[in-house]
Amino acid sequence: MRSRGSSNRLPNSGGFGFHSRISALVLSMFATMATIYVAARMWQDAESRVYLIQQLHTTTALGNSAVSVDNKLKVEACREQEHKLSALEMDLSAARQEGFVSKERSENDSTRSKKRRLAVIGIITTFGRKKNRDAIRKAWMGSGAALRKLEEKGIVVRFVIGRSANRRDSLDREIDNEHRKTDDFIVLNQVEAPEESSNKIKFFFVHAVESWDAEFYVKVNDDVYVNIDTLCATLSAHSDKPRVYMGCMKSGQVFSEPTHKWYEPDWWKFGDAKSYFRHASGEIYALSRALAQFISINRSILRIYAHDDVSAGSWFIGLDVKHVDERKFCCSPSSTG
Repeated sequence: MRSRGSSNRLPNSGGFGFHSRISALVLSMFATMATIYVAARMWQDAESRVYLIQQLHTTTALGNSAVSVDNKLKVEACREQEHKLSALEMDLSAARQEGFVSKERSENDSTRSKKRRLAVIGIITTFGRKKNRDAIRKAWMGSGAALRKLEEKGIVVRFVIGRSANRRDSLDREIDNEHRKTDDFIVLNQVEAPEESSNKIKFFFVHAVESWDAEFYVKVNDDVYVNIDTLCATLSAHSDKPRVYMGCMKSGQVFSEPTHKWYEPDWWKFGDAKSYFRHASGEIYALSRALAQFISINRSILRIYAHDDVSAGSWFIGLDVKHVDERKFCCSPSSTG
């Protein structure tokens, strides 16, 4: 019994040794994998620590006491704004040298100057004034070949009008038909209405300066007779000045009563004396190229008032502008020059 029992225990001893070797091998594999895992994590942690140290140094140099994604984004945003401001300062410097000329215009100025005209004249008109327009064409503006010949001499003349509040109605069609026959209109994408007169003048200068390169841009009412030769001589006498605002300079009372014909909604801005600042009378006035370009560049932020001549005068307050009180421009609504 004992010998049988002893013989029975020997195989069990051998099996136990075999399983022990397998268990040791498995444990070794697990230990190796654990070592690799721990080493990898430590390597990643080391990289993270290096990155955080670098960021800490960067933010510390900038005066920050903590590292965060928000701070990093703020720093990048500030740097981007700094670059933009530098670019704007360069544009502003170029504009100052050329009299409010933008950088693009400054670069092309030498090329365009060869084609530069003396003046672009905008005759401000409205619906129902065809008789006035025909009289002007006959008296001093000309039409067809005569108008083109005037352009060859450096004078561009166009009637300026907006669009009806009811687009494509009979008023718009009448202007379109007249324009097809005469080809002498600037039709603005602007509602034609008395209360929009200041915007109309502003966008005339924007359109004119973007369409023609000229020394001067002139606004004229459609009931004014212009002596072209006298006007050209007057403008030429001031062509050497960079920023000229020329007209029959005046001031006048600001009316605060809503029922008054010349009511000014912003009357309180003109002080207790209720007197307008000095500005050119609205019948006719001229702006040099630099000032027209200034209007074009700043069109979206220029304040307008109830009257277009006051609005134009307000745009140049605070600028280094030469106000020329030209008495030849002081006229009744019948003639000038």
